[in-house]
Amino acid sequence: MLQQGRVLLPKVLVADHATERMRGLLGRDSLATGSGMLFNPCGSLHTLGMRFALDVIYFDAGWRVVRTVRHLQPWRFSLGGWRARAALEMQTGWFDLASLQPDLPVQFT
Repeated sequence: MLQQGRVLLPKVLVADHATERMRGLLGRDSLATGSGMLFNPCGSLHTLGMRFALDVIYFDAGWRVVRTVRHLQPWRFSLGGWRARAALEMQTGWFDLASLQPDLPVQFT
């Protein structure tokens, strides 16, 4: 994941089929440092059955950040809002390391 030419997240798994989105990160004990999972399309998500907390970014159709959620605990729900079209889950604490600029679009390569 890139923003203004800077690599913010080196490895992003893409869940763009219904079965991949349903499974998500369930069954995992953690998420590797520098990786995340992109859910597309996605306007909300849950951490039911998860074993660890997550940071989440919701994007609009132009890949601009519309909402961020820090430290989403297991067994919780999260809504991205009416503009949310995709969501990226990543390791807790990632926001502090990445210096994400909320009003700028991101790119996935």
